[in-house]
Amino acid sequence: MKGVEFLVALVLFALASKLASASDPSPLQDFCVAVNDTKDGGVFFNALFSLNLHLRSIFVSTDRVEVSKLAKADHSWHFSCSNYAPYGGLNPPHTHPRATEILVVVEGTLYVGFVTSNPENHLFTKVLYPGDVFVFPVGLIHFQFNIGHTNAVAFAGLSSQNPGVITIANAVFGSDPAINPDVLAKAFQLDKNIVKQLQSRFWWDNN
Repeated sequence: MKGVEFLVALVLFALASKLASASDPSPLQDFCVAVNDTKDGGVFFNALFSLNLHLRSIFVSTDRVEVSKLAKADHSWHFSCSNYAPYGGLNPPHTHPRATEILVVVEGTLYVGFVTSNPENHLFTKVLYPGDVFVFPVGLIHFQFNIGHTNAVAFAGLSSQNPGVITIANAVFGSDPAINPDVLAKAFQLDKNIVKQLQSRFWWDNN
């Protein structure tokens, strides 16, 4: 009898695992009223008042990209504007674990691309001009590179109030504490001294 009960439980567990799915949670509220002062009233968001949105500017000197983004992403989206320096301005390979990104170029020329997951690891790339749109699927490694001789400007919208960002070089070679060089030497088929040299470099903060 116990064997039958175990078998039934196993079948139910298998069915439940097939039906289960995972995704970002729904937005925590339908809307957010921006106020200049909490005394003016307004709507709580995650137990905090939603104040007027403002832009936060980050200048990345090593990669020559200036990113302005909403300091608060109060709904199920995130928005940014990036200014890429002439030829060489780079938003290096990175991922957004919780969001799909849609990029619209408004000025200049960008070479962009993303890599599919294992085992294909297929690279999709395109050169974008003003008015062009490109979508980077959620979680996939992607990049943007200015190949023009003038500044490039692009707007990006991401489908999560907290999309997250993982810059690959930062995570691999700039972690704190550092990953054991033997691990990276074997993973990237590099000399251990080269790995140590990469780990000693300054890796800019993309958060």
